Amino acid sequence: MIITTTLVIFLIIVFVLVWLFVNTIDKRKWLTFIISLVLTPFIYFYAFYPMVNIFSNYHHLKYFDTESWIDTPELRYEMSDDLIASKQLIGKTKEEVIELLGENDWLSWNDALKGKDDNVWNYGLGIEPGAFNENKDILLVTFKNNKVVSVDTYEMPILEAQKEEKAADAKE
Repeated sequence: MIITTTLVIFLIIVFVLVWLFVNTIDKRKWLTFIISLVLTPFIYFYAFYPMVNIFSNYHHLKYFDTESWIDTPELRYEMSDDLIASKQLIGKTKEEVIELLGENDWLSWNDALKGKDDNVWNYGLGIEPGAFNENKDILLVTFKNNKVVSVDTYEMPILEAQKEEKAADAKE
């Protein structure tokens, strides 16, 4: 475990809360201090930390790796930020993008064409962990003259994303 400033601050907060609670039970300061010191790690790791993880949308970030991207599509959201920030795809051809990301999951609809647009590819990024997350993240890769001009993400309700993916699979 890496000791960070955030960890120390949260441990101090939990210690103070535990000490205040135990102090209502027994007024002996030395006993209150010892009990609070012993209980703090347990309360932090079994109550406080899980609650923070449930209600925050924090997730681990990873550097983009083609093998991981293709092998674990449900964890692509961990690599998407690096992929966008590094601008790795900008200027790449469709063949180079297929080499890096694999085949697209589906094509976007274009109202002007009244059909699917071969220049706008979608890749499902999976679902970010969180208690109230009802959306699935999608990576949108846009081409112009067979070169990537933009890479962005957007969110789509999970059920709607599943319908689009099934429709794309059925047409193949």
